[in-house]
Amino acid sequence: MSTTKKAILVVSFGTSFPDTCKKTIDVIEQRIGEHFSDYKIYRAWTSKMIMAKLLARDNIKINNVTEAMEQMIADGITEVIVQPTHVINGIENDLMKEDALAFKNHFERITFGDPLLTTQQDHVEIVNAICQEFSDLPSDCALILMGHGTSHYANDVYAALDYRFKDLGHDNIHLATVEGYPTLENVIRLVKEQGAKKVILTPFMIVAGDHARNDMSGEDEDSWKNQFQAAGYEVECCLKGLGEYPAVQNMLIRHVTEVC
Repeated sequence: MSTTKKAILVVSFGTSFPDTCKKTIDVIEQRIGEHFSDYKIYRAWTSKMIMAKLLARDNIKINNVTEAMEQMIADGITEVIVQPTHVINGIENDLMKEDALAFKNHFERITFGDPLLTTQQDHVEIVNAICQEFSDLPSDCALILMGHGTSHYANDVYAALDYRFKDLGHDNIHLATVEGYPTLENVIRLVKEQGAKKVILTPFMIVAGDHARNDMSGEDEDSWKNQFQAAGYEVECCLKGLGEYPAVQNMLIRHVTEVC
């Protein structure tokens, strides 16, 4: 067993889709492990529903933050960096910090890396990553990024990013959310004004999970795909989570570096 006393706990919301997990969360953890080889890497997820589903369906047990902290104590870890893969500083991130800090007396040091979108540098880098990924977007095509959205004030990040795309001349890139603002209705209006003929939908979430498979590209009448098709647009769905982008993986590695 490794003699290291330092660990990085990578905390994700989680996903019940093994294929997207392999391409996103697994790769992020692997790359962080390769970059910080003197740290032991641990995993925790924050979605109780997803963890319960994996246990019942696949007999796979994923630790929550509390269980991961207890495991690290048992393993003799003394210093912990907690690095979330959460997109924003929202409710999940606040609760994760509370759970981890409940163990502060058991470690010499607990530090937290930032979620993906925290600083202005993060915003610039994510916009560049998206624009590079979809660099050949025709002028009559609109790219719609599906963010999660939240009632937390951190939701403002989505509107700020949408504005940043437009400010940089990308009038055909729009960010909408499932549970916040901007809404799909806001974006459909903008796409009409743009005069687009085709729409590309892609998740603005770490994994292409349930929201991407169902709310975005599903067969229900109210899925984003079907709402755009009903409005007369040709629709293409790109099921690629942000966690698949090397630039996004690099951002999370940088966040760990900043608190080492």
